[in-house]
Amino acid sequence: MHSATLNAHPALAGCRKLFLRNFQVNMDIGIYEHEKRGKQRVLINVELYVPVADTLPAHDKLSDVLDYNFIRDTIYARLAKGHIHLQETLCDDVARALLEHPKARAVCVSTEKTDAYPDCDSVGVAVFNVKEPA
Repeated sequence: MHSATLNAHPALAGCRKLFLRNFQVNMDIGIYEHEKRGKQRVLINVELYVPVADTLPAHDKLSDVLDYNFIRDTIYARLAKGHIHLQETLCDDVARALLEHPKARAVCVSTEKTDAYPDCDSVGVAVFNVKEPA
């Protein structure tokens, strides 16, 4: 899903976008036997939308905003749970966990296996979720 399409979503009005681009991890992922013999290189991209009003850097301090480490730590926490069969599972799990943050309004997570096929750069999946209003 492209950012231009996402930015048109009404739930994103008044939001700022935090992003993590091409976060490279070596992880246990795959359904096929040859994929279960070792780690695979995966690129993870995240766009996390938070209300501007809740993340104003009034004092120019990290406590004023949502720390980017939260995104990385959330991904590492999911990877620590062990082998994942499908990229869809990885995307859904990471998106769900990121949306648990009280400041999060919406998220787009994509993953790409970069070494799956010799005739393309990558193969992957993306998911976009909006938090239901409380």
